[in-house]
This record gives sequence, C-alpha cells and structure tokens, in this order.
Amino acid sequence: MDAPTPSSEVAAVEPAPAWRLATRVAFRFCFIYFGLYILLTQMIFIPFIPPLQALPPVEPTVKWVIKNIFHDDRTLQVFGGSGDKMFDWVFAFTLLVFSSIVTLLWSVVDRRRPHYIRLQKWFRVYVRFGVATTMVGYGMAKAIPLQMPEPSLTRLLEPYGNFSPMGVLWASIGASFPYERVVGFAELLAAVLLFIPNTVVLGGVVSLFDATQIFALNMTYDVPVKLFAFHLVLLSLLLLAPDAHRLLNLFVFNKTVEPSRQPPLGRRRRVIQFGVAMQLLLGGYFFWTAYSNNSQAWITRGAGAPRPPLYGVWVIDKMTINGVERAPLVTDYDRWRRVVIQSGATMNFWRMDDTTLGMPAQYDIAKKTITLTQGTGAQAKTLGAFAFEQPALDRLVLDSELNGKKIRMETRLFPRESFPLVTRGFNWIQKFPFNR
Repeated sequence: MDAPTPSSEVAAVEPAPAWRLATRVAFRFCFIYFGLYILLTQMIFIPFIPPLQALPPVEPTVKWVIKNIFHDDRTLQVFGGSGDKMFDWVFAFTLLVFSSIVTLLWSVVDRRRPHYIRLQKWFRVYVRFGVATTMVGYGMAKAIPLQMPEPSLTRLLEPYGNFSPMGVLWASIGASFPYERVVGFAELLAAVLLFIPNTVVLGGVVSLFDATQIFALNMTYDVPVKLFAFHLVLLSLLLLAPDAHRLLNLFVFNKTVEPSRQPPLGRRRRVIQFGVAMQLLLGGYFFWTAYSNNSQAWITRGAGAPRPPLYGVWVIDKMTINGVERAPLVTDYDRWRRVVIQSGATMNFWRMDDTTLGMPAQYDIAKKTITLTQGTGAQAKTLGAFAFEQPALDRLVLDSELNGKKIRMETRLFPRESFPLVTRGFNWIQKFPFNR
C-alpha cells in the first residue's frame, strides 16, 4: 500500500492506463512464480508447519521430476542446513516450468484484460512482507551475533589452511562482532523500511544492496544458500520495478521525479489507515518474535551463555600411561598434546600429530568427575571417566582408566586471551600495520 494519505474521506483514483502486452505477461509469471516461491519456502513464516515445499503435492512432484526427467535415483535429502541441495534446484526448476505453463494459459484465457492494478497492489504487499520477514531473520541473527559466532577454541587452534571458504567467512565475521552488527542493522533497516508503506521504494533499494552482498558472499565463499540469495535479489528488484522509471530519473538522468502513483489498497481514509496500522503491527510482531528468539539463544548457546567451569585449552605438560611417562613425540599416537573444554557437553583431545578426537562428556563438578560417552539417548554407553583435580586455577590434573590403560595427565591452561585474534581489538593510533 504505497500511497499518500488522502485528505478527503474518499481517495481519488485516476483511471489506470492499459499495460503493454509484455508487462501483463511478465506480471502473470511473477505473480505465479514468486507468489508460490514465497509461500512454499515460507519466507513469510507460518508457525508449527514445516516448509510447504517438503509436503505433498510438492515433494512427491519434485522427486518424480528428479527420477524421471533427470534420471537420478539417489535418496534425496529434503531438510538440512543447505539451501543448494539437488531437491532445492529441481524444486526451482519445476516451479519455473509450472509457472511458465500457467502463465501461457492465463495469457490466452485473460488476454483482453488491460491491466492488473488491483491484484498488483496486493501482490506487492505480499512480496514486501516476504522480503522484509527474511531480512528480519537475517538481520536479527547478526545484530545479536549468532549467525557468525565468535571463533571457538577448537577453531582458534585449527590451522588456517584447513578452513573451508565458508569457514573463513564465518570465522572472519565472527571475529568482529561490531562489523557483524553493522551488517545486521543494515538488513534490519531494509525490513523496517519495507514494513512502512510510504518507504517501500527506499526499503527496496536498501534490500537490493543487502541481498546483492549476501549473494556475492555466498557465490565467492561457497555458502550453500546461493539459490535463495539469488531469489532475494530478484524479489528486491521486483519491488522496485513499478518505480524503475522514477529511480532512473533520480539517479541516472538527473530529471525531476514525480510522486509515486502506486494505488492505495482502499479508497476510504479509514480503510487506508487501518491497513497501514495492520502492516505496522504485523511488522512489529515479526521484529519482536525474532528479537525474543535470538535474545534467548544468545544467553543459552551464544557468546552470552555461561562458560563451563573447566573452560579452556589445557596443554598437557606430562602424560603417563600405565605409570610410564610418554615423551611429547609427534610419532607417538597415544600421547596427547592438549585437552579442550569449550562446552558443558563435549571434551576434545588433540594428539601430537594434531589429529583430533571429540567425545560427548558429562561434567560433575561436585564429584570432580568427567564421564565420556558414546552415542546419544538410549543408545549412549559410557566409555570411561576422568577424575580431576585443580591444584591452581591454571592447572588441571586428569586421572582415568580408558581401554584398560591407566592414564594421568598434568595440564596447564593456555588462556583464550593468548590468541592475538581475541585480544588485538581496535586501535586509533598504530605505528605499523599489525597484519599477521
């Protein structure tokens, strides 16, 4: 609903000119394709319902296309952390073909209609909220830094050459919460502007810049959300399409820009005001929901969560197996280099050759024991337990019997603050570049 508030009880609506054939066909296609894409991928979140693309009739249709058109019989993963699975690409392909066929039929049946002004104004609201709610989710997870968390202890110890491109991106942004928050606020700004009817054009511009950056990073760092990010760019362009001529006059041709002529959702002032209020309330609801969820996650699993009592990198100065001290030789597979405790549910070990081993662990600080387990739930079984002592805050002694061997480790704390990435911080005055 992109229109100035009318001064009279009934807003004057000018007769709409007929659209060109190409415009009508393009609108029909965009209405079907992007309308279904937003709905089926749940860009506008529907509580308690999984993404509709994973439910009938969409999922079996996509699987049929994969098997019969692309001749691939592999078991497909529908859910997962990736948005670039084969299922996602074939879903987009199937939706593209379906939308093209329906557009052709619609264009034949409804060929005499001069325009779709009424449908277009509601469709634009729908697209606005699809993009805005996505930007709220993206932005809030960065403004409250959860998407790219601070580098963990295990990440700080890992050689840079072992990082994946996505790991480099996540670690570099997570190492600078101020930068992550700036990016998050830029995405939240786009959402705010898109929720407000009178600032849709500006919101579309900001959203286009945000989406382009997201798409570029996904493409250049191999982040598996390329397909979705590309759609986010297209949807931002779709929001700007009705005002493309005005934007070109403003930014390119240096001409006078006339006020937007986008039609209001209603004619009566009260109807328009009610519509604006509902959009703002709905936008506020999405903001509050995202803020509540991310704030809770920050204090339970983010950097705001309390660290376990034995948190740290513990370097093994002395290790004995069955009473025999093992020298710190790289060739000794049974001799460990360090123990890392970074959560209250796991324990990680570094061997001398820097291969790693992580296990689920249960910590009982009162009894001074650490129980190592394998598996989860009913399948979990105990592998062994460490009894520990702390002669000093920076010392930890571990005793255990694992696989029939008596193991004793005397360790010292290597503080997280010893990593330059953690402590370097920001400096206004620098005599030399600190680029290590």
